[in-house]
Amino acid sequence: MTKRTLTVAAVQTSFGSDMRANIDTTAELIREAADKGAQVILPPELFQGLYFCSRQDPKWFADAYPADAHPCVKALGSLARELGIVIPISFFEKDGPRYYNSVAIADADGKVLGVYRKSHIPDGPGYMEKYYFTPGDTGFKAWRTSYGTIGVGICWDQWFPECARAMALKGAEVLFYPTAIGSEPYDARFDTHSQWQRAMQGHAVSNAIPIIAANRVGRENNNGAEQKFYGHSFICDHGGELVQSFGAEDKGVLVHTFDLAYIENYRADWGFFRDRRPELYREA
Repeated sequence: MTKRTLTVAAVQTSFGSDMRANIDTTAELIREAADKGAQVILPPELFQGLYFCSRQDPKWFADAYPADAHPCVKALGSLARELGIVIPISFFEKDGPRYYNSVAIADADGKVLGVYRKSHIPDGPGYMEKYYFTPGDTGFKAWRTSYGTIGVGICWDQWFPECARAMALKGAEVLFYPTAIGSEPYDARFDTHSQWQRAMQGHAVSNAIPIIAANRVGRENNNGAEQKFYGHSFICDHGGELVQSFGAEDKGVLVHTFDLAYIENYRADWGFFRDRRPELYREA
C-alpha cells in the first residue's frame, strides 16, 4: 500500500489582552511546528485575545471583523503562504448585524478556502457565548486542502458525536477542534478535562479518524471574571489512542504524522459507514 502521509500539529499556550502580541506568540509557535514538519497546524479557539465570553460586556463586539478584514486571519493567512502550510484560524466574525464564533481555513497558498461558523453555542457561568454569537449557519464541512481533507469543529461542537460524524461523512480524513475550556466558576474543584478528551477519543474510534484538539492554558482575568484554562491539548489516532498530549501547564506544540492511506483502508475494514442505518435515526 502506498503511503499518503499528513503531519499535523496543535498549539498550546496562554494569551493576554493584546491582540498583536497574541498573534505574534501564535505565529512563533506555528513556525516551530512547521520547522518540525507540520503541514496543518491548529491554534486554540479565539487565540487573538482573552476568552471574553467569561462575562457579558458589549465592548467586545468592537473586536469582531469580517473574515477578510480580521487582523488574525490576514496575519496567519500570510504566514500560511510563507510557510506553505494549512492553518484553521479561529476568530470573532462580524457579518452585518450578526456575530459568529468562526474558523477560516487558510490553505498552503494563503488563500482562505472558506469559513465554518460554530454550530453549538454554550451558555452558562464562565461560558456566556449566547450573548455574543449567533448559532452558525454554515453546516459542517470537509475542506480539501493542499495536504488532505480536514474537518473543523469549534470547542462545544467537540462534545457532539453528530458533528464528528457529519464531517466524516463529507469526506474529512482528520478532525481539528480549537478550544477554550477550563475551570467552572461555580465549582473550582470541577475539572472536566478527562471527559473532554474521552468524548473526542470516542469520535475517533467510531469514525476511524484522527483528532487534534488545541486548548489554551493559564489564568485569565476578564474585568473580575476569572477563568483558569486546563490545557491538555492532544492528538489521538484513528483508534482513539493518545499519541501526543500536553498537561495542564505546558506551552508549545504537539506534532504527529499519520498515514492517511492506511487509515482509509482501516476505516473501510471496520464497516462503520457501510452499516449505518440513517433511516432509523430520524427521531433524533
